[in-house]
Amino acid sequence: MAKLYFHYATMNAGKTTMLLQASYNYRERGMTTMLFVAGHYRKGDTGLISSRIGL
Repeated sequence: MAKLYFHYATMNAGKTTMLLQASYNYRERGMTTMLFVAGHYRKGDTGLISSRIGL
């Protein structure tokens, strides 16, 4: 059975970086991940998840 984790923290706490690193690590082990963005993202956004440090 799959698990759903919810992480929350203040701004600049590294939430997006942690998400992308965890997804990468799972995929390196041959597991699949599903990452979602909110349906009401800002105008002009592509729906891709990226961090400020370029990940």
